[in-house]
Order: sequence, then structure tokens, then C-alpha cells
Amino acid sequence: MSVGQKIKMLRKTKGLTQSDLAKKLDIVSTAVSAWERDANKPMLDKIALMADIFEVPVSYFFDAEAGPLNVIPVQPNFVKIPILGTIACGDPILADENHDGYRYEPADTLPKGNLFYLKAKGNSMEPTVPNGSYVLIREQPEVEYGEIAAVLVNGDTEMTLKRVKKQGDTILLMPDNPEHEPYIITEENPAHIIGKAVRYTQDL
Repeated sequence: MSVGQKIKMLRKTKGLTQSDLAKKLDIVSTAVSAWERDANKPMLDKIALMADIFEVPVSYFFDAEAGPLNVIPVQPNFVKIPILGTIACGDPILADENHDGYRYEPADTLPKGNLFYLKAKGNSMEPTVPNGSYVLIREQPEVEYGEIAAVLVNGDTEMTLKRVKKQGDTILLMPDNPEHEPYIITEENPAHIIGKAVRYTQDL
């Protein structure tokens, strides 16, 4: 089932017209029509909003299978986990709207929950997360202070990988590399946590 087919099915399940959904997403209805025809694909920020509206995990939209689970057995004791594109580990970059294949992992090594991979780009999280590594993300709306999270910033249009910290009443997205500046979260500059970074792997 394609991304467009899933959007159409979920929209109808909620009893929404294309115009209704467009208003909730603050876009024109022709954009929804283009998605459902698979003539265009929504950006990750719109997928995150639709996940909230339709009460499904973000990863559901990227799974090539028809079912709602994104971790699918491919052989005994192995599952495939979608790669959702590129995540910035320097200055935040525009989030990639397309997934980029799958990685296969032993089932008994994986945490519970909806899982996906993001590919790190940049050196702001080095040495903790090397440039080019694949970061396993467990989808969740909150993390503990001090943990690394995948976070949507700049009006939910860009994604970055940072450590979430608190200083007094201020919430910071901190790089592990001291050469980079922290990202300060305010009412005027909000952030939306997509999930917790669990671990990374790196191809040789």
C-alpha cells in the first residue's frame, strides 16, 4: 500500500474530506489530492501531524507493507526496520520526506515499540554518534533530560539529532561536539520530539 493510499484510507476512516484534512494541516486541498494520487509525497513535518490526527505511528506511512506495524518479520528471528532518510547532526537540515530502504536486525536485540532508522549527517554529535552512522530511533513524544532524541525544529520543518537538557527553566538541544552551538527551545522557537535515540550502527 502506497503512502497516498494510506492517507486516503485513514482520512476516510476519520470521516474527513480532503478539504478537512488540508485545513488541519494548514495546506491547500490540492496538495492532499496530489498525495492521495501519489503524484507527490508529504514532507516529514506533515506526516508527523497526520500521525497525530490519525493516531498511528509516523513509521506507518513509510512501511511498504499494508499493515500498521513497521517492524515486519522477514525470516525467523529477524525483522526489517525502515530507514526514514537523513537527520542533521550539525545545523538542522530539511527533513527528507522519503524512506531509504530497510535494515535487518535480530529480533531479540531490539527494544519494544515502533522503531525506525535515521542516517546521521554532520559531526555535532561526535564522538557519541559518528557521521554517516545509522541511528535507531524508538518513536516516543518525550525523553529524559540528558538523553539523545530526534527532534523536529523550525516550525516542524527540519529535523536534528541532539541531547535534550534543562538549565533552570530553559530547555536546550545540546550537541556533544563543543564546536557546535546549542539550540534553545522557547515559545517562539518550539521543538517536537519524534523519538529517542537507542543506539547506532555503522557500515564499513
